[in-house]
Amino acid sequence: MGLLRRIERGGAPATQPAPTTPAGGGGLRPPESAPPSPIGTPTAPRPSITPARPGQTQILRDLKTRVKGKLISELDPNMDLSKTNEVRARIKMLFDQIVEAENIVLTRVERDRLFEEVSADIIGFGPIEPLLQDAGVTEVMVNGPDQIYIEQKGKLILTDVKFDNDEHVRRIIDRIVSPLGRHVDESSPLCDARLPDGSRVNIVIPPISLVGPCITIRKFSKTPLTVDDLIRFGSLTPEIAEFLRACVMSRLNIVVSGGTGSGKTTLLNVLSSFIPDDERIVTVEDAAELQLRQDHVVRLEARPPNIEGKGAITIRDLVINCLRMRPERIVVGECRGREALDMLQAMNTGHDGSLTTGHANTPRDMLSRLETMVLMAGMDLPVRAIREQISSAVDLIVQQSRMRDGTRKITNITEVQGMEGDVITLQDIFVFDQEGFEGGKIVGRIKPTGVRPKFMPKIEDSGVRLAASVFGISDQLPLD
Repeated sequence: MGLLRRIERGGAPATQPAPTTPAGGGGLRPPESAPPSPIGTPTAPRPSITPARPGQTQILRDLKTRVKGKLISELDPNMDLSKTNEVRARIKMLFDQIVEAENIVLTRVERDRLFEEVSADIIGFGPIEPLLQDAGVTEVMVNGPDQIYIEQKGKLILTDVKFDNDEHVRRIIDRIVSPLGRHVDESSPLCDARLPDGSRVNIVIPPISLVGPCITIRKFSKTPLTVDDLIRFGSLTPEIAEFLRACVMSRLNIVVSGGTGSGKTTLLNVLSSFIPDDERIVTVEDAAELQLRQDHVVRLEARPPNIEGKGAITIRDLVINCLRMRPERIVVGECRGREALDMLQAMNTGHDGSLTTGHANTPRDMLSRLETMVLMAGMDLPVRAIREQISSAVDLIVQQSRMRDGTRKITNITEVQGMEGDVITLQDIFVFDQEGFEGGKIVGRIKPTGVRPKFMPKIEDSGVRLAASVFGISDQLPLD
């Protein structure tokens, strides 16, 4: 506090440079060397430093290290960081005092940028804070301290954002997991978590990761995409939207299938929005991402084991429990293991209208995945019995794909018709037809196959009428 006391009393600040490694600060002490943390390639909300004089870059690096160290040592360690505005105001006051004491000439842009970088390290998520604030960035991938990628408009881009070192990344990881009561160390090097805004985070640290601490953040959309947004993006057509709305309202069991990052959760959100407001919905997720707008929604989230390896609550535990909660709709964020058996049994025992997602490249692959997941439950069931369960439980598979131009589209809508011998029969109702590739963009449209699904009577019984033209059938031909 000596430096700040001299400033407050009006004494002349020392002109000699402060030591590179500040005293105090405990575990928050900054590293001895701090490489620059320039802003990334994408547009960010805060200004960037553009040194005007030779050697200014190194001066700014050293200044950032000294200012950050002094700020950490001066701040009250018991300060409530959740009161962002108060903490930020305190940091700003100390920052201005310290910069004046350093006697370094900075432009206003440099000074503002330095303050944002320092405050982000103390109360935010460090160098990746502007990437998280950029609405155009959908995913942030930290591969060690020196390599940070983002996904923007469906494309992966390497930024020039960097952390100081591995320890700097670890401090940000601790800031992510500590409020959730979780811990990441060598004995527990993997973790799934959520940011306060709901963004999904996966963390991997050495010795599992050989490139240093890794953070993968799937950003949470503050404004959920609607069906109109997906139509505008070309992910589906108005006819497809009308058909899917009818399927959800008539309580068909639907599985959204797709690869990683293909938009399954977004589509599941849109399908969930078609559920009537007067129905009780129970959602089950590994990390809460769904953004249902209905009033009567009960959200359940799985819990990992604690440091002692106890206390885990799995997706399967939650699916089993939600059956006792009088759900009218069950929405499972993703089936990835033994819970698939309980989900299928729920679909077959009166809980129709259920929705879930799964990882697979085609509708047929999705059925194979369901078989495998049921076998993971440890039940000694013959394959035919499993397939009968699947064929009677699942009505529709919606295949979502991420195309090579980065766009996300529905490529198949497939009906599960039943069994023929030991094989589940499928019938495509809509299929994406790629017509070309122009200007780096895929040209095509999802089209009806001209086949009327067998579950149409169920849709009509629910009071929904679909024009024959939705299925590519002439309106002059009878649908039955």
